[in-house]
Amino acid sequence: MIRIETQYFRLNRILLLAVGLWPYQRSKLVQFQATLLFGILISFIILQFTVFFTTKCTPDLVIRILSFILFFIAFMIKYNSFWINTKTVKCLLEQLQQIYNELKDENEMVIIKKYGYNAKCYTIRIILITVCSVFVISFLSIWPRLLDIIVPMNESRPHYEIEFIAEYFPDQEKYYYVIILHMNAAICIGGIAFIATGTMLIAYLKHACGMFKIASYRIDQAIAINFLQNIEKNEIITYKKITYAVDIHRKAMKFAEYLISNFEGSFFVLIAVTVCCLSLNLFQIYRAVLLQDNEKEFLLHFLIVFIILLYMFLANYAGQEIIDHNNHIYSTAYNIHWYVMPLHVQKLILFLLQRSSKSFSLNIGGLFVASLQCFASLSSTSISYFTVIYSTQ
Repeated sequence: MIRIETQYFRLNRILLLAVGLWPYQRSKLVQFQATLLFGILISFIILQFTVFFTTKCTPDLVIRILSFILFFIAFMIKYNSFWINTKTVKCLLEQLQQIYNELKDENEMVIIKKYGYNAKCYTIRIILITVCSVFVISFLSIWPRLLDIIVPMNESRPHYEIEFIAEYFPDQEKYYYVIILHMNAAICIGGIAFIATGTMLIAYLKHACGMFKIASYRIDQAIAINFLQNIEKNEIITYKKITYAVDIHRKAMKFAEYLISNFEGSFFVLIAVTVCCLSLNLFQIYRAVLLQDNEKEFLLHFLIVFIILLYMFLANYAGQEIIDHNNHIYSTAYNIHWYVMPLHVQKLILFLLQRSSKSFSLNIGGLFVASLQCFASLSSTSISYFTVIYSTQ
């Protein structure tokens, strides 16, 4: 028997364990770990707003602060969404394990294993990209100090004072390394939580696509069996194959709907935050390139924009795959030689075709449908907000 936790969700398990979000073995120590890490993330966000009480607020200052703080608020939303949906994450894993246990056909096992392997590859790639990005962001703040040690000058180099270093202490120079430690801890916690939760959701949707693919395979097999000799016996087998196809199709839709229904509120808020964050960071890139000529500022905001666009694209691409795999089932049922099937089998196929009149997709709040079109729409909206901000300057 295949244990999906160890074979296809091992990396996801390690990442979720690192931030205290793995749904199993929820001991008091693990709950304390999650509370501590979430507290560090929250404290970092709150402390950034202290600058509004110690510095005169201007539109430029608000944009500079929010362009980065909204990025961390997105981290917080993703962390909190998994924390409050621990039972949902666990239930989804158990549903997948049950589906794996019910598969007996070797070709169906090959199909679901292929999608499980693809989910694992997605996780590895996203981890590598995120680690590189977090390393660059963290390295920016300590680079001048390292140069002072390696290649000392007669005078200290100017520190890269990123705008998200808030008023922690009256003497920030004295507690510089404490501030950097807190900042880097928040970046690491948020980054790990972001990729852990994101890759877990993508892995779930990949397995849902695998279930849709198995439904198409069962329909094809049902028709192939019908063309063999022994027609009376094959009618029974064909009927069972179509029934099994309808059953796993129904399970795949319920699986995806259950996931979206429990995370819908968090996703809706996350979309609003990421669109605003993307717009503000696009404006900061514009300022760094054309107005300030600040390479470090440009690199920081470019990385944030890249991460947001990548995350939005992968999420919407997963939703697009759900739509395409679901539509493939109906095209398979439509293109088979249904007219040579027994009458009771034709009724089952008609049931499938009637279901195709109502499209299936990952709908969030009745406003967003996860798809490539949604990604284009969100990107266009972010650019529109950027132009509005630019026009007000």
